[in-house]
Amino acid sequence: MATPENPGTRFFTVAQSATGSWSFIDPEGKPFVSLGVNHIDDSDLRYPHNVDVWNERYGSRQKWEQGVVTDLQSLNFNTIGWTSQYISGGWGEALDWFGDPVDLGHSHPWPDRDLLEAGMPYVVQLRMQEIEDWNGHPAYRDVYGEDFAKYADWLARRMTSDHKDSSNLIGYFLVDIPGWIPHAAGRFWPGFDGLSPKEHDAKLYDVAQQYYKTITEAIRRYDPNHLILGDRYNGNKGIPEVVLRAMTDYVDVLSVQYFTGKSPEEYATMIGDLRNWQQLTGKPVRIADIGNWVPTAMNPHRTSDMETHEERGQDYANGLATIMQEPWIIGWHWCGYIENLGRGWGVKDPQDNFYTDMTVPMRKANAAAQTTIADR
Repeated sequence: MATPENPGTRFFTVAQSATGSWSFIDPEGKPFVSLGVNHIDDSDLRYPHNVDVWNERYGSRQKWEQGVVTDLQSLNFNTIGWTSQYISGGWGEALDWFGDPVDLGHSHPWPDRDLLEAGMPYVVQLRMQEIEDWNGHPAYRDVYGEDFAKYADWLARRMTSDHKDSSNLIGYFLVDIPGWIPHAAGRFWPGFDGLSPKEHDAKLYDVAQQYYKTITEAIRRYDPNHLILGDRYNGNKGIPEVVLRAMTDYVDVLSVQYFTGKSPEEYATMIGDLRNWQQLTGKPVRIADIGNWVPTAMNPHRTSDMETHEERGQDYANGLATIMQEPWIIGWHWCGYIENLGRGWGVKDPQDNFYTDMTVPMRKANAAAQTTIADR
Protein backbone atom coordinates (compact mmCIF):
# COMPACT_ATOMS: atom_id res chain seq x y z
CA MET A 1 0.00 0.00 0.00
CA ALA A 2 1.23 3.48 -0.79
CA THR A 3 1.96 5.99 1.94
CA PRO A 4 1.70 9.79 1.73
CA GLU A 5 5.48 10.06 1.86
CA ASN A 6 6.14 7.61 -0.99
CA PRO A 7 6.32 8.49 -4.66
CA GLY A 8 3.25 7.74 -6.71
CA THR A 9 2.41 4.81 -8.89
CA ARG A 10 0.52 4.81 -12.16
CA PHE A 11 -2.76 4.29 -10.33
CA PHE A 12 -4.87 5.56 -7.45
CA THR A 13 -4.33 3.83 -4.11
CA VAL A 14 -5.47 4.37 -0.52
CA ALA A 15 -3.15 5.02 2.39
CA GLN A 16 -3.26 5.59 6.13
CA SER A 17 -0.77 8.00 7.66
CA ALA A 18 1.20 7.46 10.85
CA THR A 19 -1.42 9.55 12.68
CA GLY A 20 -4.25 7.31 11.48
CA SER A 21 -5.71 9.59 8.82
CA TRP A 22 -6.80 8.08 5.52
CA SER A 23 -6.64 9.39 1.98
CA PHE A 24 -6.76 8.37 -1.61
CA ILE A 25 -3.28 8.77 -3.09
CA ASP A 26 -3.28 9.95 -6.69
CA PRO A 27 -0.89 8.62 -9.37
CA GLU A 28 1.56 11.41 -8.55
CA GLY A 29 1.72 10.34 -4.90
CA LYS A 30 -0.37 13.23 -3.54
CA PRO A 31 -3.27 12.96 -1.05
CA PHE A 32 -6.60 13.13 -2.86
CA VAL A 33 -10.18 13.49 -1.66
CA SER A 34 -12.66 12.34 -4.30
CA LEU A 35 -15.25 15.09 -4.76
CA GLY A 36 -17.64 13.86 -7.40
CA VAL A 37 -20.99 14.49 -9.03
CA ASN A 38 -23.33 11.59 -9.83
CA HIS A 39 -26.15 11.12 -12.34
CA ILE A 40 -24.82 13.02 -15.33
CA ASP A 41 -26.95 12.19 -18.36
CA ASP A 42 -27.28 14.13 -21.60
CA SER A 43 -30.95 13.14 -21.99
CA ASP A 44 -31.75 15.57 -19.17
CA LEU A 45 -31.28 18.28 -21.81
CA ARG A 46 -33.29 16.53 -24.52
CA TYR A 47 -36.81 16.91 -23.14
CA PRO A 48 -39.28 18.96 -25.20
CA HIS A 49 -38.96 21.76 -22.63
CA ASN A 50 -35.18 22.15 -23.05
CA VAL A 51 -34.00 20.45 -26.25
CA ASP A 52 -33.47 23.91 -27.73
CA VAL A 53 -30.81 24.49 -25.07
CA TRP A 54 -29.07 21.31 -26.16
CA ASN A 55 -29.14 22.30 -29.80
CA GLU A 56 -27.93 25.86 -29.23
CA ARG A 57 -25.19 25.17 -26.65
CA TYR A 58 -23.90 21.76 -27.61
CA GLY A 59 -25.34 19.93 -30.58
CA SER A 60 -23.17 16.87 -29.94
CA ARG A 61 -22.49 14.58 -27.03
CA GLN A 62 -18.75 15.25 -27.25
CA LYS A 63 -19.21 18.99 -26.84
CA TRP A 64 -21.66 18.45 -23.99
CA GLU A 65 -19.21 16.19 -22.15
CA GLN A 66 -16.53 18.84 -22.50
CA GLY A 67 -19.01 21.23 -20.91
CA VAL A 68 -19.59 18.78 -18.05
CA VAL A 69 -15.88 18.63 -17.28
CA THR A 70 -15.68 22.44 -17.37
CA ASP A 71 -18.66 22.68 -15.02
CA LEU A 72 -17.27 20.20 -12.51
CA GLN A 73 -13.84 21.75 -12.44
CA SER A 74 -15.29 25.25 -12.09
CA LEU A 75 -17.00 24.07 -8.89
CA ASN A 76 -13.78 22.39 -7.64
CA PHE A 77 -15.11 18.88 -8.14
CA ASN A 78 -12.39 16.46 -9.22
CA THR A 79 -14.25 13.23 -10.05
CA ILE A 80 -16.90 12.05 -12.48
CA GLY A 81 -19.11 9.92 -10.27
CA TRP A 82 -21.68 7.30 -11.20
CA THR A 83 -23.28 8.80 -14.31
CA SER A 84 -26.44 6.66 -14.50
CA GLN A 85 -29.50 8.85 -13.93
CA TYR A 86 -32.89 8.19 -12.33
CA ILE A 87 -35.33 8.70 -15.19
CA SER A 88 -38.62 7.05 -14.24
CA GLY A 89 -40.64 5.76 -11.31
CA GLY A 90 -43.11 6.93 -8.71
CA TRP A 91 -43.09 10.61 -7.90
CA GLY A 92 -41.52 11.34 -4.53
CA GLU A 93 -40.75 7.68 -3.76
CA ALA A 94 -37.04 7.59 -4.44
CA LEU A 95 -36.04 7.52 -0.77
CA ASP A 96 -38.85 5.31 0.59
CA TRP A 97 -37.01 2.03 1.12
CA PHE A 98 -39.29 0.65 3.83
CA GLY A 99 -42.80 0.79 2.33
CA ASP A 100 -44.09 -0.63 -0.91
CA PRO A 101 -41.41 -1.54 -3.47
CA VAL A 102 -40.36 1.17 -5.88
CA ASP A 103 -39.16 0.61 -9.43
CA LEU A 104 -36.94 3.48 -10.49
CA GLY A 105 -35.66 3.28 -14.05
CA HIS A 106 -32.04 4.34 -14.60
CA SER A 107 -30.22 5.40 -17.74
CA HIS A 108 -27.14 3.69 -19.09
CA PRO A 109 -23.85 5.06 -17.71
CA TRP A 110 -21.34 6.86 -19.91
CA PRO A 111 -19.59 4.69 -22.50
CA ASP A 112 -16.07 3.60 -21.60
CA ARG A 113 -14.44 5.74 -24.27
CA ASP A 114 -16.21 8.88 -23.04
CA LEU A 115 -14.90 8.37 -19.50
CA LEU A 116 -11.40 7.78 -20.79
CA GLU A 117 -11.46 10.89 -22.95
CA ALA A 118 -12.89 13.19 -20.27
CA GLY A 119 -9.43 13.85 -18.86
CA MET A 120 -10.29 13.73 -15.15
CA PRO A 121 -10.64 11.04 -12.45
CA TYR A 122 -13.70 8.80 -12.65
CA VAL A 123 -15.26 5.59 -11.30
CA VAL A 124 -16.69 2.59 -13.19
CA GLN A 125 -19.54 0.31 -12.18
CA LEU A 126 -19.61 -3.48 -12.50
CA ARG A 127 -23.27 -4.36 -11.89
CA MET A 128 -22.74 -7.94 -10.77
CA GLN A 129 -26.27 -8.52 -9.47
CA GLU A 130 -29.60 -6.78 -10.19
CA ILE A 131 -30.62 -6.45 -6.53
CA GLU A 132 -30.86 -2.68 -5.99
CA ASP A 133 -33.34 -1.34 -3.44
CA TRP A 134 -34.74 0.85 -6.22
CA ASN A 135 -35.24 -2.17 -8.50
CA GLY A 136 -38.85 -3.34 -8.33
CA HIS A 137 -37.93 -6.67 -9.93
CA PRO A 138 -34.69 -7.80 -8.26
CA ALA A 139 -33.00 -11.01 -9.37
CA TYR A 140 -31.02 -12.72 -6.60
CA ARG A 141 -28.80 -15.13 -8.50
CA ASP A 142 -27.07 -18.07 -6.84
CA VAL A 143 -23.59 -16.88 -5.87
CA TYR A 144 -22.34 -20.47 -5.57
CA GLY A 145 -23.33 -21.44 -9.08
CA GLU A 146 -21.12 -21.80 -12.11
CA ASP A 147 -23.31 -19.37 -14.05
CA PHE A 148 -22.59 -16.54 -11.60
CA ALA A 149 -18.86 -17.21 -11.71
CA LYS A 150 -18.93 -17.17 -15.50
CA TYR A 151 -20.95 -13.94 -15.55
CA ALA A 152 -18.60 -12.26 -13.06
CA ASP A 153 -15.63 -13.30 -15.18
CA TRP A 154 -17.25 -11.99 -18.38
CA LEU A 155 -18.24 -8.66 -16.83
CA ALA A 156 -14.83 -8.13 -15.28
CA ARG A 157 -13.11 -9.11 -18.52
CA ARG A 158 -15.35 -6.79 -20.51
CA MET A 159 -15.29 -3.76 -18.20
CA THR A 160 -11.62 -3.78 -17.28
CA SER A 161 -10.34 -4.14 -20.84
CA ASP A 162 -10.53 -0.42 -21.63
CA HIS A 163 -9.79 0.88 -18.13
CA LYS A 164 -7.03 -1.33 -16.70
CA ASP A 165 -4.26 1.00 -17.91
CA SER A 166 -6.04 4.27 -17.07
CA SER A 167 -4.37 6.52 -14.52
CA ASN A 168 -7.64 8.48 -14.16
CA LEU A 169 -9.71 5.50 -13.02
CA ILE A 170 -10.04 5.61 -9.24
CA GLY A 171 -11.63 2.19 -9.02
CA TYR A 172 -14.54 -0.13 -9.66
CA PHE A 173 -17.74 -0.18 -7.63
CA LEU A 174 -20.34 -2.92 -7.74
CA VAL A 175 -24.08 -2.70 -7.07
CA ASP A 176 -25.88 0.52 -6.19
CA ILE A 177 -27.69 0.17 -2.83
CA PRO A 178 -27.93 -3.64 -2.95
CA GLY A 179 -30.71 -5.34 -1.01
CA TRP A 180 -28.69 -7.11 1.69
CA ILE A 181 -31.71 -6.68 3.94
CA PRO A 182 -34.78 -8.58 2.56
CA HIS A 183 -36.06 -6.60 -0.39
CA ALA A 184 -39.31 -4.63 -0.31
CA ALA A 185 -40.36 -6.62 -3.38
CA GLY A 186 -40.42 -9.76 -1.23
CA ARG A 187 -37.36 -11.37 -2.79
CA PHE A 188 -34.03 -12.39 -1.28
CA TRP A 189 -31.22 -14.88 -1.67
CA PRO A 190 -32.51 -18.47 -1.92
CA GLY A 191 -32.55 -20.72 1.14
CA PHE A 192 -33.36 -18.22 3.91
CA ASP A 193 -36.94 -19.22 4.68
CA GLY A 194 -37.52 -20.57 8.16
CA LEU A 195 -34.05 -19.83 9.53
CA SER A 196 -33.50 -18.66 13.08
CA PRO A 197 -31.79 -15.26 13.48
CA LYS A 198 -28.49 -16.98 14.25
CA GLU A 199 -28.80 -19.31 11.26
CA HIS A 200 -29.83 -16.36 9.07
CA ASP A 201 -26.74 -14.37 9.99
CA ALA A 202 -24.41 -17.33 9.47
CA LYS A 203 -25.86 -18.07 6.05
CA LEU A 204 -25.86 -14.41 5.03
CA TYR A 205 -22.18 -14.18 5.95
CA ASP A 206 -21.42 -17.18 3.76
CA VAL A 207 -23.44 -15.79 0.83
CA ALA A 208 -21.80 -12.37 1.10
CA GLN A 209 -18.32 -13.83 1.36
CA GLN A 210 -18.86 -15.99 -1.72
CA TYR A 211 -20.33 -12.99 -3.58
CA TYR A 212 -17.35 -10.74 -2.85
CA LYS A 213 -14.80 -13.51 -3.34
CA THR A 214 -16.15 -14.47 -6.76
CA ILE A 215 -16.42 -10.88 -7.94
CA THR A 216 -13.09 -9.59 -6.72
CA GLU A 217 -11.16 -12.62 -7.97
CA ALA A 218 -12.67 -11.97 -11.38
CA ILE A 219 -11.68 -8.31 -11.31
CA ARG A 220 -8.16 -9.02 -10.08
CA ARG A 221 -7.74 -11.65 -12.79
CA TYR A 222 -7.86 -8.90 -15.42
CA ASP A 223 -6.92 -5.75 -13.47
CA PRO A 224 -4.67 -6.25 -10.43
CA ASN A 225 -3.92 -2.56 -9.99
CA HIS A 226 -7.07 -0.51 -9.51
CA LEU A 227 -9.06 -0.14 -6.32
CA ILE A 228 -12.25 -2.06 -5.63
CA LEU A 229 -14.73 0.39 -4.14
CA GLY A 230 -17.31 -2.27 -3.27
CA ASP A 231 -21.07 -2.01 -3.22
CA ARG A 232 -22.62 1.42 -2.67
CA TYR A 233 -24.50 0.45 0.49
CA ASN A 234 -27.81 2.00 1.51
CA GLY A 235 -26.83 3.68 4.76
CA ASN A 236 -30.32 4.98 5.46
CA LYS A 237 -31.73 1.45 5.39
CA GLY A 238 -28.84 -0.05 7.35
CA ILE A 239 -26.07 -2.53 6.53
CA PRO A 240 -26.03 -6.00 8.12
CA GLU A 241 -22.91 -6.39 10.23
CA VAL A 242 -22.22 -9.85 8.82
CA VAL A 243 -22.13 -8.46 5.27
CA LEU A 244 -19.56 -5.86 6.29
CA ARG A 245 -17.45 -8.52 7.97
CA ALA A 246 -17.66 -10.68 4.87
CA MET A 247 -16.55 -7.93 2.50
CA THR A 248 -13.57 -6.76 4.56
CA ASP A 249 -10.96 -9.05 2.99
CA TYR A 250 -12.03 -8.27 -0.57
CA VAL A 251 -12.80 -4.54 -0.85
CA ASP A 252 -10.50 -1.52 -0.51
CA VAL A 253 -13.00 1.23 0.34
CA LEU A 254 -16.30 1.31 2.22
CA SER A 255 -18.78 3.11 -0.05
CA VAL A 256 -22.09 4.27 1.44
CA GLN A 257 -25.04 6.26 0.14
CA TYR A 258 -26.56 8.33 2.95
CA PHE A 259 -29.12 11.13 2.74
CA THR A 260 -29.74 13.37 5.73
CA GLY A 261 -31.53 16.55 6.70
CA LYS A 262 -29.74 19.77 7.55
CA SER A 263 -29.87 19.61 11.37
CA PRO A 264 -26.73 18.95 13.40
CA GLU A 265 -28.53 16.03 15.04
CA GLU A 266 -29.17 14.32 11.70
CA TYR A 267 -25.56 14.79 10.62
CA ALA A 268 -24.43 13.38 13.96
CA THR A 269 -26.56 10.29 13.35
CA MET A 270 -25.09 9.80 9.90
CA ILE A 271 -21.51 10.26 11.10
CA GLY A 272 -22.16 7.92 14.02
CA ASP A 273 -23.39 5.20 11.66
CA LEU A 274 -20.48 5.69 9.29
CA ARG A 275 -17.99 5.65 12.16
CA ASN A 276 -19.38 2.37 13.48
CA TRP A 277 -19.18 0.74 10.05
CA GLN A 278 -15.68 2.12 9.50
CA GLN A 279 -14.46 0.74 12.81
CA LEU A 280 -16.03 -2.63 12.03
CA THR A 281 -14.32 -2.91 8.63
CA GLY A 282 -11.16 -0.90 9.11
CA LYS A 283 -11.73 0.67 5.69
CA PRO A 284 -11.68 4.34 4.67
CA VAL A 285 -15.11 5.68 3.76
CA ARG A 286 -16.38 7.26 0.56
CA ILE A 287 -19.85 8.78 0.78
CA ALA A 288 -21.00 7.45 -2.57
CA ASP A 289 -24.22 9.48 -2.88
CA ILE A 290 -25.58 12.35 -0.82
CA GLY A 291 -27.80 15.26 -1.78
CA ASN A 292 -30.49 17.77 -0.91
CA TRP A 293 -33.42 19.33 -2.70
CA VAL A 294 -36.15 21.96 -2.51
CA PRO A 295 -39.40 22.48 -4.40
CA THR A 296 -38.94 24.05 -7.83
CA ALA A 297 -41.29 25.26 -10.54
CA MET A 298 -40.88 21.96 -12.42
CA ASN A 299 -40.79 19.71 -9.35
CA PRO A 300 -42.94 21.29 -6.63
CA HIS A 301 -43.45 17.88 -4.97
CA ARG A 302 -39.76 17.60 -3.99
CA THR A 303 -40.09 18.95 -0.46
CA SER A 304 -37.56 18.77 2.36
CA ASP A 305 -36.48 20.67 5.48
CA MET A 306 -35.13 23.39 3.15
CA GLU A 307 -36.98 25.88 0.98
CA THR A 308 -34.34 27.78 -1.00
CA HIS A 309 -31.23 27.01 -3.03
CA GLU A 310 -29.30 29.28 -0.69
CA GLU A 311 -30.19 26.87 2.12
CA ARG A 312 -29.04 23.99 -0.08
CA GLY A 313 -25.69 25.67 -0.57
CA GLN A 314 -25.27 26.34 3.12
CA ASP A 315 -26.21 22.76 3.95
CA TYR A 316 -23.68 21.50 1.41
CA ALA A 317 -20.91 23.64 2.90
CA ASN A 318 -21.75 22.73 6.50
CA GLY A 319 -22.14 19.04 5.70
CA LEU A 320 -18.89 18.69 3.79
CA ALA A 321 -16.91 20.67 6.39
CA THR A 322 -18.37 18.53 9.16
CA ILE A 323 -17.70 15.18 7.51
CA MET A 324 -14.16 16.17 6.51
CA GLN A 325 -13.28 16.41 10.21
CA GLU A 326 -13.40 12.63 10.30
CA PRO A 327 -9.94 11.19 9.49
CA TRP A 328 -11.41 8.17 7.67
CA ILE A 329 -13.44 10.14 5.08
CA ILE A 330 -11.81 10.09 1.63
CA GLY A 331 -14.69 10.89 -0.72
CA TRP A 332 -18.00 12.74 -1.12
CA HIS A 333 -20.07 12.27 -4.28
CA TRP A 334 -22.99 14.64 -4.77
CA CYS A 335 -26.36 13.53 -6.08
CA GLY A 336 -27.59 15.32 -9.16
CA TYR A 337 -26.28 17.43 -12.03
CA ILE A 338 -29.21 18.75 -14.12
CA GLU A 339 -32.72 18.83 -12.66
CA ASN A 340 -34.95 16.47 -14.60
CA LEU A 341 -38.48 15.09 -14.40
CA GLY A 342 -37.37 11.86 -12.72
CA ARG A 343 -35.00 12.71 -9.87
CA GLY A 344 -36.26 16.26 -9.68
CA TRP A 345 -33.17 18.10 -8.43
CA GLY A 346 -29.63 19.03 -9.42
CA VAL A 347 -26.98 21.72 -9.20
CA LYS A 348 -28.26 23.08 -12.54
CA ASP A 349 -31.81 24.01 -13.47
CA PRO A 350 -33.71 22.48 -16.42
CA GLN A 351 -32.35 25.22 -18.68
CA ASP A 352 -28.75 24.20 -17.93
CA ASN A 353 -27.96 27.12 -15.63
CA PHE A 354 -26.32 26.77 -12.23
CA TYR A 355 -28.41 27.39 -9.14
CA THR A 356 -25.84 29.99 -8.16
CA ASP A 357 -27.16 30.53 -4.64
CA MET A 358 -26.17 26.93 -4.12
CA THR A 359 -23.05 26.58 -6.24
CA VAL A 360 -21.14 29.61 -4.92
CA PRO A 361 -20.79 28.14 -1.41
CA MET A 362 -20.36 24.69 -2.97
CA ARG A 363 -17.28 25.87 -4.87
CA LYS A 364 -15.71 27.31 -1.71
CA ALA A 365 -16.52 24.21 0.34
CA ASN A 366 -14.90 21.90 -2.20
CA ALA A 367 -11.73 23.98 -2.21
CA ALA A 368 -11.62 23.84 1.58
CA ALA A 369 -12.06 20.05 1.55
CA GLN A 370 -9.09 19.66 -0.78
CA THR A 371 -7.01 21.78 1.58
CA THR A 372 -8.12 19.58 4.48
CA ILE A 373 -7.02 16.36 2.79
CA ALA A 374 -3.66 17.90 1.86
CA ASP A 375 -3.13 18.95 5.49
CA ARG A 376 -3.69 15.40 6.67
